[in-house]
Amino acid sequence: MPVPTSPPILATPRDALPGDGPEPGAPAPPEGAPAPDSRRAPGQRRAPAPGSGAHRGPAGRARSVLVVGAVHAGSALLHLVVLALMVPPDGAGVRDRLLAWDARHFVDIARDGYPAGFTHGPDGELTGNELAFFPLYPLLVRALAALTGLDAGTAALATAHLALAAALFAVHALLARLYGERVALTGIVLLAGAQPMALTFLMGYSESLFLALAAGTLLALHRRAWLTAGWLALLCGLTRPAALAVALAVAVAAAQHLWRSRRLTARPVAAVVLACAGTPAYLAWVGARLGRVDAWFRIQQAGWGTRWDHGAAFARFLGETLRRGEGWVPVSTAVLVLAVLGATAAAWGRGAWPPLLVYGTAMVVLAVGQSNYYHCKLRLLAPAVVFLVPAARALAGARPRTAAGVLAGAVLFGCWYGAYMVTAWPYAI
Repeated sequence: MPVPTSPPILATPRDALPGDGPEPGAPAPPEGAPAPDSRRAPGQRRAPAPGSGAHRGPAGRARSVLVVGAVHAGSALLHLVVLALMVPPDGAGVRDRLLAWDARHFVDIARDGYPAGFTHGPDGELTGNELAFFPLYPLLVRALAALTGLDAGTAALATAHLALAAALFAVHALLARLYGERVALTGIVLLAGAQPMALTFLMGYSESLFLALAAGTLLALHRRAWLTAGWLALLCGLTRPAALAVALAVAVAAAQHLWRSRRLTARPVAAVVLACAGTPAYLAWVGARLGRVDAWFRIQQAGWGTRWDHGAAFARFLGETLRRGEGWVPVSTAVLVLAVLGATAAAWGRGAWPPLLVYGTAMVVLAVGQSNYYHCKLRLLAPAVVFLVPAARALAGARPRTAAGVLAGAVLFGCWYGAYMVTAWPYAI
């Protein structure tokens, strides 16, 4: 089943300021070696580590704001223009396309709240309802509508745009710390414009909010702001059940930190506990509301046929599609998901930061391991990020003219593919 503001403020604890101690993922210094800052004069500031992407002052931060803002505005405009050009003259308009399918459920929740119980069809069989959709996104939509006077649909689109802006800032900051500014810029262009279902980030869906919270969690983990990471991960768990991937990333980062420090400290442990709390809390609330512990799972199965099947349904789809080669959407979905799997494996081969690897790989596994509709797979993969890293690193190291040409072609394809899926393809994404 398709499942399911302002930028998150990433506080850093006093005992783990950026630049204090080795970067996460860096090898520990040899025993007995002098501390990295032992030769600094009193009051002297540490220079940013190579490749950390740390900015040296307001000018650097302002430059990043302008770059990320330009990518956000440019990608959103191009997506909407291509979508407008592809909308049939006698069909639903751009706004209606952006509020189709799952967006209708989110808008209904924001406007009317959740149903009081199970729902049944005319034949008495159990059907899916809005309780299958996690609450944070529609709650933010309702809050924005109340604050601004916007209708629920418009507020849903505005919330998605704000969340996408926050997500791009967080992803850019994280990639800049890990790989440098050029990779960060290339990465957010691929994320917002080039991947096939990036248009979903502009729809009334929870993907952009989930990406913002997940990227904010990873950024906080890299800064060792443990409690910030924990709370953001908890909010991820109230946005989509795929927050399991975020919780795993928090657990990996905490385990790394505790192993290196050789002592048990409270904040990393608290972060893990918080990260694991969001999704169970919502599932428990649904169970209490309906009087069954498995209520959410029953609704999910009845409405969308989604269950964990270890990838059996996707394997059958893949084999049949590649054998027959019929239909643009099945064939392109199969090829693109295979490309995502290959790029994810390549990210592991390049030795990316472990929490990012675990988060992105878990997102990929969750997307292909469930029995949901095959034409939803690319949307579910959109927030994974990690499979974009190998391409971003390669393009960042290429000649500027070559990189610009490849990115332009990729963005045009991504915009066209998303617009095609919401205008020509008749089924939900």
